[in-house]
Amino acid sequence: MIYPSNFEHKIGFNQIRNLIGDACISEMGRHFVSRMKFTNKKPLLEKWLNQCSELSFIISSGKSFPSQNYFDLREEFQRLKTPGTFIGQEALFDLKLSLATLSDILAFFNNSDENEFPELKVLTTSILFPEKLFQLAESIIDYKGEIKDTASTRLAEIRKELVSKQKKIMKETRKVFQHAKDSGLTVDKAEITIRNGRWVIPVKAADKRAFQGVIHDESATGQTIFIEPMVSFEINNELRELENEEHREIIKILTHFTDELRPFIDELNNAYRFLGLIDFIRAKAIFSNSINGHIPVLSDENILKLKRGVHPLLFLNHKKSGKEIVPLDLDLNPENRMIVISGPNAGGKSVCLKTVGLLQYMLQCGIPLSASPDSIFRLYENIFIDIGDEQSLENDLSTYSSHLLNMKHFIQHANENSLILIDEFGTGTEPQLGGAIAEAALEQFSHKKAYGVITTHYSNLKLAADRLNGLINGAMLFDVEELKPLYLLKTGQPGSSFAFEIAKKIGFPKSVIQRAQKKSGSQHLRFDIQLQQLEADKLSFSQQKKEVDEKEAQLNQLLQRYNELKDQIQQQKKEIIQQAKEEALNIVSQANKKVENTIREIKEAQAEKEKTKISREELNKTKKLLEKDIEKLKQPVQKQVKKRTNSSVEVQKTPESGPLKVGDYVQIKNTGSVGILLKTSDKESQVEVNGMKLTIATKNLEKTLKRPKKTGPKGSYSGIVQSLNDRANDFKLSLDLRGKRADEALELLQKYIDDAIMLGMKEVSILHGKGFGILRETLREYLLSVKEIDNFGDAPVDMGGAGITRIRFK
Repeated sequence: MIYPSNFEHKIGFNQIRNLIGDACISEMGRHFVSRMKFTNKKPLLEKWLNQCSELSFIISSGKSFPSQNYFDLREEFQRLKTPGTFIGQEALFDLKLSLATLSDILAFFNNSDENEFPELKVLTTSILFPEKLFQLAESIIDYKGEIKDTASTRLAEIRKELVSKQKKIMKETRKVFQHAKDSGLTVDKAEITIRNGRWVIPVKAADKRAFQGVIHDESATGQTIFIEPMVSFEINNELRELENEEHREIIKILTHFTDELRPFIDELNNAYRFLGLIDFIRAKAIFSNSINGHIPVLSDENILKLKRGVHPLLFLNHKKSGKEIVPLDLDLNPENRMIVISGPNAGGKSVCLKTVGLLQYMLQCGIPLSASPDSIFRLYENIFIDIGDEQSLENDLSTYSSHLLNMKHFIQHANENSLILIDEFGTGTEPQLGGAIAEAALEQFSHKKAYGVITTHYSNLKLAADRLNGLINGAMLFDVEELKPLYLLKTGQPGSSFAFEIAKKIGFPKSVIQRAQKKSGSQHLRFDIQLQQLEADKLSFSQQKKEVDEKEAQLNQLLQRYNELKDQIQQQKKEIIQQAKEEALNIVSQANKKVENTIREIKEAQAEKEKTKISREELNKTKKLLEKDIEKLKQPVQKQVKKRTNSSVEVQKTPESGPLKVGDYVQIKNTGSVGILLKTSDKESQVEVNGMKLTIATKNLEKTLKRPKKTGPKGSYSGIVQSLNDRANDFKLSLDLRGKRADEALELLQKYIDDAIMLGMKEVSILHGKGFGILRETLREYLLSVKEIDNFGDAPVDMGGAGITRIRFK
């Protein structure tokens, strides 16, 4: 049960319905939007949500899905059920286009992977596509909506005769016109013209009797008469007879087509209902993508756990103006079924209430939510709301009376499957009495174990929330030092209205405020202020602690990496030294063998001088070779230690994955330049490199563990930074390639595009001239291969047209 009857208007769902309706292509889709309804049946709801999610994925992934020609011809089909009727030419054209759309949709799902889009594919199983009828429609009507000459043999003959008669009429008319002109019967600079669909000749009014023919018109001054020559008049009559015959033949063709169509009317009605349903689901998917919609976890338990939820309409409004929105976290469960929110005016209490109510209602209408996918939602049977002024002059109801009627309904129908939403509970009458009635109603809600969100300023309701089972207090935080709301909900304790602080902020007279403070009691005032400021400080300290913990974790990770690297280097050092010792031992062994061989040869030669001399020379040569080997051995050992050390460092220098954050060390791709990330967004980031702040496209940055090189004042403009600055200073937003050969122009274009991408340019222009279009096509063929380019095309006519190609980057 949804209460009251204008619930959707109060919660803002009527605006959601309008936005989805605006996204529809057809009236069929808008009809489904008007019938969109609340349900608590989980299987049905899961089907609706999955259908929307599947089409959201299709749209967001850029897949080509039919998005035009969703015509509704069901009323036309109903008319054509009567024998003897025939389809109109315009309706036939719409039928052809919409059947083509239907065919493309069915082909899209048939050609997709087997496990893709299961819920949407289920919708196609009952659709029978009339292929024969579609082919017949294509053979009759062309892409402009005109009946083809080939639609029938007789129609082709008639149109051939029509063309022949029209040529003959024009020929005879020109002949008569030339004669009249030579005879001086026509006015100066006269030309053949058309009146009443007939070719006529402008003749001087004074000479009209000298010209045989039929008068069709005269000029405003009456000086010129427009006469159709008699010879063409007779042929024109024959032409009119042919046009009538053409019309009769077209009706005959359409009647025959309708006879072929009539047996398929039931299947066509079903197919067009499918088109409308797809249009409706597509519109929901477009809206879901616009609010970053997700499907939460649907729980069978009595839990509502909202994470990072935002009001969808507020989100869309803030997105247009570039404002940030504070997300809402809320947890309702069997222990804390109902939350009583208090806090300052304009602090976000009502927005919290509306956000919870609207998201719950959207979910149970089959629309993904503007909340984290980790959120957990249960399904309610009843949602009740009491918000705003319900004063009714017609029913003689005051504002408070209408509130009481709502409370009566809530108390009578509330149960554990109800969600109750009440804004400014207890207001509208004398505070003491209104607060007492509200407290009694609150006790009834607690007794019935209902769930809900209630906002109030009344202290007795805050105390009741602490006292009653299943209720919990919540406060909208307020910064008393800055005198501004924080729009954050803190559960577990009540909030203050901060009436005096807000009064000071808007410049309310100080003397009046001071008197009011004395009347209210300063002790209560100080307690409220200190409590709220304590909570604000706690929030600030929690954020600072979180940052410190993150930095400490990073430091521990770096320290661990350092120790691992150190151990690895020591181990590699031992291995290299051991290898060097083994090689040195091998060299010494070879040297000893050579010396022993030399001594043996000298002894065997009995100390002959010549032989001894030769042996000594060979020994010296061997010595030199061994010295060279030892020297070579030293170098690789040193290089290998350095190489392995560097290799180890590189292995350890694998940057962490995840999104870029302010303070990260980043490297500019393809340059090796390293800097510190100062600002970042999806498109552009600001990086400090060697003391200079550069704006770089975010996609050209990557995380790194390298540290920026520290340079002196002179080094700040050296290396890659100086190169980037030079390129940025010299870069022009247009490149003139006119007169260049294709290969030369292509080389210049490639370098130009690389520079544009590296410097994060948004749009550039290429001047290539028109000519024969060869250079233009060569350059555009290359542009198609550049992934960083979003689109390109001709410049506007007044800015060069086809002679200039404008390029826009992603």
